[in-house]
Amino acid sequence: MANLFQALPSAIVQFLPSQESKCLEHCKVIYEANRHRVFSFAFWMTYSEPMAEELSQRTFLRAFSLADRPTGEMIDQALLRELRRASVFLGPLQLKCAPVNEAGSIRRNAKRIDLENAIVQLPPTERMIFCMHDGDAYDHARIARTLGISETESRHGLHQARLRIRELVSQQPGNTACA
Repeated sequence: MANLFQALPSAIVQFLPSQESKCLEHCKVIYEANRHRVFSFAFWMTYSEPMAEELSQRTFLRAFSLADRPTGEMIDQALLRELRRASVFLGPLQLKCAPVNEAGSIRRNAKRIDLENAIVQLPPTERMIFCMHDGDAYDHARIARTLGISETESRHGLHQARLRIRELVSQQPGNTACA
């Protein structure tokens, strides 16, 4: 029984039902299947490791307290609630990227840090769509359900996010457009 608790942080274990080992095993499986994704998403939304860790723990606490067997989408909803609670973004989700001109090709060896900085500069909704689609391989239907937007808005937000990232990376010194 002790090995079930090794994978779960102690802050989460204290709130899990202790009567059924099957439930504990399911919680462990759900936690292991989603912990990296939740932390990564929280990190990209906050750009702070300590805040991402705290949001991850609160997300799983919320998900496990609401359902005995939470699904991936329930965990996503819990994460969005925790992001709102932490004031990472306020108000309804909406696309905010202004129209972007397509940047020419970018030098092939653009630095990873330039890409990371560009992602962090995206408006919250576009950043979430980009991370969910390109980072976690969500389809537009799941993104739309999770964020409460239409699939068309999800596609538009992803397109705008990619264009904005390309523009921001091309503006970095040393990343001039090729002729």
